[in-house]
Amino acid sequence: MPHATAPPVRPDERVAAPTGRAAVVLLVLLGTLTAFGPLSLDTYLPAFPEMTRDLSASQAQIQLSLTTCLVGMALGQLVTGPLSDRFGRRRPVLVGVAAYTLLSLVCAAVPSAETLAAARLAQGFAGGMGVVVARAVVRDLYAGREAAKYFSRLTLVFGVAPMAAPAFGSLVLRFGDWRTVFVALAVIGALLAAAVAWRLPETLPAARRSTGGLAATAAAGRSLFTDRIFLGYALAQGLAFAALFAYISGSSFVFQDVFGVSAGAFSLIFGVNALALVAAGQLNARLLDRFAPRTLLLRPLGVGLLAAAVLLAGALLGSLPLVAVALFVFMGSLGMVMPNGTALALDRHPAHAGTAAALLGTIQSLVGAMAAPLVGLGGEGSAVPMAVVLAGAAAASLAVVGTLARTRR
Repeated sequence: MPHATAPPVRPDERVAAPTGRAAVVLLVLLGTLTAFGPLSLDTYLPAFPEMTRDLSASQAQIQLSLTTCLVGMALGQLVTGPLSDRFGRRRPVLVGVAAYTLLSLVCAAVPSAETLAAARLAQGFAGGMGVVVARAVVRDLYAGREAAKYFSRLTLVFGVAPMAAPAFGSLVLRFGDWRTVFVALAVIGALLAAAVAWRLPETLPAARRSTGGLAATAAAGRSLFTDRIFLGYALAQGLAFAALFAYISGSSFVFQDVFGVSAGAFSLIFGVNALALVAAGQLNARLLDRFAPRTLLLRPLGVGLLAAAVLLAGALLGSLPLVAVALFVFMGSLGMVMPNGTALALDRHPAHAGTAAALLGTIQSLVGAMAAPLVGLGGEGSAVPMAVVLAGAAAASLAVVGTLARTRR
């Protein structure tokens, strides 16, 4: 009996969604919480060379802190989601953001690469607490098309964050060393903690909270793991995130080392692709007035697979124009895939939105963590490895939506 302690949610039981200025503030808050991942992972990338010298470490040792942070985020989401179903949304996210602030300062003071890896694991855990609650809050307030529209609007923040974070890190490095980057993250965390305490509403009333302890949490987990449709959408999300992560980790090498593009030109290409992601997300919000979320998931998945095939052809032929255009189209497709996939997955279990968001985020983090190493395993001197990873992720994502997430008529 997986839902024994949390009855299904009727529309009239939801907390009223904010309007006007309060709605804008909430969108910015939730978008910033969702952006904890890219902010934590990408902001200090420009400092890697300096960190290897200062900590007397190898590049691989410093890169390990990326992996531990991503693992920490997965664990933070997995633990916090069910807790937010029991204790409400505000308390877990306040604890998480406050802990993130303190742990960012710990990262700024570490004496070695090994200590950095451990501190980043804890920092990622705290950041994951905010990410999972942000998704659960959206599901508390919205359902179906409206939820998909809201997740589309969040791409305004989430889509830009992975692209802007390295530039922000480079700017901070002008005023100090690599440790200053983590101090800047602590300042962001402190400001966000104050904003959350001031303006984030409690969207899960006491009457709707889970009260069954560990047994209820385990039952909710079983209901999610045995729901093939939820797993299909969750895996599709994870594969889409893997493609995005593969692009972020491999595109600099592909454009600058393989095709000889200058750093300035690469920054322009990177920015245009970020614009494609964000613009497609906003277009998706408008199209949801005419089409169902599943339709707007399947069609972009097909477009993404076609773009990935063109990308692979361009990589094999060594054609920069084909590669650039295909990546632009592919990134645009992700701007529609991610909000619709998230909404469709979370729509399945409204009474356990925190637990569902936790499993969704954990799958996304773990599948995404495998993408960058796969790009690197393909070797140097070619765009083919990145193209293969993107094509494989696109094909697998379309396959799981068409099979696991297929609804019976």
